[in-house]
Amino acid sequence: MHNSLSGRFLILTTIFVMLAEVLIFVPSIARFREDYLLNRLERAQIASLALLADDMLSPELESELLENAGVFNVVLRRDEIRQLVLSSPMPGEITSTYDLRDAQAWVLIGDAMVRLSKPEAEMIRVIGNPFQEAGDLVEVTMDTKELRAAMLDYGLRILVLSAVISIFTAVLLFLAVRNFLVKPIKGVVGHMQGYALAPEDANRIIQPSASVRELREAEDALQSLQTQLTQALRQKERLAQLGGAVARVSHDLRNILTSAQLFTDRIEMSEDPTVKRMAPKLVNSITRAVSLCESTLAFGKAEEPAPVLTRFNFAEMVNEVFEAERLAIGNADISLSEDVPAGLMLRGDPEQLYRAIANLVRNARQAIIATGKPGEISVSALSADDAWEIRVSDTGPGLPPKAREHLFQPFQGGVRKGGTGLGLAIVSELVRGHGGVLELESSDDAGTVFAIRLPMNATD
Repeated sequence: MHNSLSGRFLILTTIFVMLAEVLIFVPSIARFREDYLLNRLERAQIASLALLADDMLSPELESELLENAGVFNVVLRRDEIRQLVLSSPMPGEITSTYDLRDAQAWVLIGDAMVRLSKPEAEMIRVIGNPFQEAGDLVEVTMDTKELRAAMLDYGLRILVLSAVISIFTAVLLFLAVRNFLVKPIKGVVGHMQGYALAPEDANRIIQPSASVRELREAEDALQSLQTQLTQALRQKERLAQLGGAVARVSHDLRNILTSAQLFTDRIEMSEDPTVKRMAPKLVNSITRAVSLCESTLAFGKAEEPAPVLTRFNFAEMVNEVFEAERLAIGNADISLSEDVPAGLMLRGDPEQLYRAIANLVRNARQAIIATGKPGEISVSALSADDAWEIRVSDTGPGLPPKAREHLFQPFQGGVRKGGTGLGLAIVSELVRGHGGVLELESSDDAGTVFAIRLPMNATD
């Protein structure tokens, strides 16, 4: 009970209400004491008026009047004359005098607390203004025994009433919190537990229904989270199935390309000059295709294979990429340019970096062709102090905002209609394998620039 939200709320509410009642009790008991003393003054004044009306009262009647007033003597001051009107023997000496004529609230509260803290009876003098303006002042002497007993009785009744009110209020708040907060929260927890049993089932996604704004916001956020997770799990399942299919296709395609590789040996023996010139390029293309199939099969078992580092001429590799792209460009008005120092030697995996640059150039070419306008693709590279910096830029239309949100995520960063969105994801993984970083440096109406940074200390 005390560990639950509603139980703790019940306990705290009871404590806070009791605290509020205690704060009310202190001035209340002070006011009760003041009223008690004023009542004694009024009764004493009435008794003294009886004596003033008949100056020949018997001692027995005087004693009875004082007893009914609850005092031992009464002093009136009228017309600047102080007169002892009624008197009787006092059991002790006067210890304190209290003037109620202009008493401040904090003084009354302090006197009341002092009286409650003193169990022994005392003789006190009380001074106040006469009622109905019958004189200048009225003064009585009285015992505090009955005063303290009346204060204790009143305080006990106030505390009991406060306890009843606090408990009743706490129970009502407990029921309200239980119905309006705890039950909806338990409902959300139940939805979360049910969803955890089968997160792929869209029917288990919570449907917001809370009327409390904060709970409704929590349900909306949970619904969005569950929807995204369910979609991600479904996509993961589809990717797993696709990975199996790609692995099977890559296995068969590798066998076919291996057979084609054998036929290229005879093509290289041809005396035709054109065949001799094109045969090495065909061999290189088939070799890369076989390597790609083998890498795909390896990807099904683990991540992209670790790069095999070696030194190679980057300018020559860029030229190979451009030669392959010129065949794909055909009659399109797209120019290719490179700004790479002829002697720039990189240390990396030439096959993986070829794939990275080829993917970026291919994406740029497809983006420009889609516009139907002429364009330019450029590859530049330089050697900085601690890294090689490579940039692939184009004059295409730029990337749409949606593509930028998931730029390097498989199957989500696609730009071209019908594209898979794998190109940039592959490039990013290949660059990371070299300890480098792939970044989108800029993308607007003037074109797009991708930057690759390969640290020398990670590859040298």
